[in-house]
Amino acid sequence: MTKPPSKTGHKIEQALEQALEKALDPFATALKRATRPGSDAPAAGKPGLAISPLAVPFPAIPPIGGVEIATARAGFYKHERDDLVVFRFARGTSCAGVFTRHKIGSAPVDWCKKQLGSAEGGKDVRALVVNAGCANAFTGKAGADAARRTASEVAKRFGCRQRDVMLASTGVIGVVLDEKKIIAKLPEVEQGLDSDAWAKAGRGIMTTDTFPKGSYAEAEIEGYKVRIAGIAKGSGMIAPDMATMLAFIVTDADIHPNVLQALLGLHVRTTFNSVTVDGDTSTNDTALLFATGTSGAPRIGRVGDRRLKSFSAALDKVMLDLAHQLVRDGEGATKFVKVTVDGAASPASARKLAKSIADSPLVKTAIAGQDANWGRVVMAVGKTEEPVDRDHLAIWFGPHEAAIDGAPSPTYDEAKMTAYMKNPEIDITVDVGSGRASATVWTCDLTKGYIEINGDYRS
Repeated sequence: MTKPPSKTGHKIEQALEQALEKALDPFATALKRATRPGSDAPAAGKPGLAISPLAVPFPAIPPIGGVEIATARAGFYKHERDDLVVFRFARGTSCAGVFTRHKIGSAPVDWCKKQLGSAEGGKDVRALVVNAGCANAFTGKAGADAARRTASEVAKRFGCRQRDVMLASTGVIGVVLDEKKIIAKLPEVEQGLDSDAWAKAGRGIMTTDTFPKGSYAEAEIEGYKVRIAGIAKGSGMIAPDMATMLAFIVTDADIHPNVLQALLGLHVRTTFNSVTVDGDTSTNDTALLFATGTSGAPRIGRVGDRRLKSFSAALDKVMLDLAHQLVRDGEGATKFVKVTVDGAASPASARKLAKSIADSPLVKTAIAGQDANWGRVVMAVGKTEEPVDRDHLAIWFGPHEAAIDGAPSPTYDEAKMTAYMKNPEIDITVDVGSGRASATVWTCDLTKGYIEINGDYRS
């Protein structure tokens, strides 16, 4: 417990407390972000949404060789905001993608999977078109035709084949994309292409997001510096195996599409597929990785090439950073929660157990109420039917032991536990005593804000 301040130090401490409160105030964070260069638009994707108290500032991202970006207002939203983002890539840009496992994939997901899955897929991708406000999912042939026409018109503008144009959409399901809104903006987009527009792009793809999400890292390939930059969007309908999540990552390294695909698949499991907000998987999940080859570094054409070590680590860093930001912007979230399961019978079992805890509404509401209700954690573990040794089960909240050897901990301290649960970031660790495997999933709490946001989503 903090010692009360003395009379002589009261004013100083009071001033420090006020400064700290201001620094932590989400609106102050939003103001700071809004005054960054190029940040001349409101942070929230939907009017009236308060900035998440877990928000982080958009990073400084330098231009990446071989890519230009433009944003525009196509009119998919009633209010004034950019809702169209277009990337133009240099000739020879490689591309790889990972998509939702949802059985009712959207038209743009179908389009990208078809193009990247073809014989020459991913070898010369020239553009990416992203719209917010209309998911173009569950729209049948009409939606597929709208996606194809969009790609065709962009291809004409950029002098490439329509198969070299990737598409992504996010927004309301069941509404056919009006591609004419996009096509009408292409002249403006072409004039506005800029190598330094990452922050605008981050805002342009937002839906119920309350802050734009970006990440940047550098790596080395045979003495050459290579850059990796990415943006993502997602706030609800977030669950492992992708979500209502869009993520676009670009590097100036020169890497074959097959190698890019292997790297993306390797890292997506422990990043984008290891976060959950509400356990719901979307129709539109898309993560695309582009390599423009403009850095001067030698081309990497083999998956096992040792020269990829630094790049692979940097890519993982960018992807994990973006994945964490999705959770930090979970609809109505006030707590960022890391769930780790140790002592599982297998990695798959550990993952299933961690996901069960992270997805449990009872666990998530207890965290929202700052209640270390470890009984609910026990419930979430036991319902999975995964191998668990009840008599060796142990649970910790941060450094505080709640249960040990299948029973309440004799050192349990309610006051310390209550104080810990007030933190904005919470760690839950569970040892199920069945083996040596472990897994980590990140989630957030479940508050009334989630209900409010989703109760009027289409209004």
